[in-house]
Amino acid sequence: MKRTERLHALSEMLRRNGSRGFSAERLAREFGVSVRTVKRDLAALENSGAPVWSRPGPGGGYGLAMGASLPPVSLSPAQAVALMAAVSAASDAPYADLAAAGIHKILDVLDPRTRARAHELAGRVWVDALPPSSRATRSALEEAMAEQRVIRLRYTARDGTTTTRDVEPVLFASRNGQWYLVGWCRLRDAMRWFTVSRIERATATRTACGGHTIHEVGEPPANARPVHGRGE
Repeated sequence: MKRTERLHALSEMLRRNGSRGFSAERLAREFGVSVRTVKRDLAALENSGAPVWSRPGPGGGYGLAMGASLPPVSLSPAQAVALMAAVSAASDAPYADLAAAGIHKILDVLDPRTRARAHELAGRVWVDALPPSSRATRSALEEAMAEQRVIRLRYTARDGTTTTRDVEPVLFASRNGQWYLVGWCRLRDAMRWFTVSRIERATATRTACGGHTIHEVGEPPANARPVHGRGE
């Protein structure tokens, strides 16, 4: 059994067992591998985001926390490199750091041969990405957007004017290679597009947004689409 298949089977076995745990010895016998290999597989599942738990004593062992979780995925080397290339080429995109961490989790559960081929192929793909804005600024923007809280910006406009203003984040948008924060500006009392690279400082406040919606932004560019689209 290939490692990716074993990880999938291991995940399903733990999930079907519900709140009852399996000992590492039992799992090793089930899959015909050593206890050391089982523990390495369990660590890989946990690193991939699976809610693995462990507890000592009778009825303990290893299990999966109740609730939805994704089984390990199986990617071809080209699919893995496509993910790496997309994130590398858009290092200034919102949540790019989290995307990179997610890709590493996926790579961790690929079988060694596929992972090696993916890394070899990745060396044949070069990107020349724009330098991202400061990590502190991007973290504040991402936090405010995810939690829908007002963000305080120090912003320098194209004409050189610098202002400090409170903005209710509505969406991130990429246009012509440039990222924008689109939100309701409380200083101008209107929807505004802020070039992320011109934001000098950003602080997520504790104030909740007032409920402005994406529809207030207006019509998107003709070729724009949400990132969850499949490109139809």
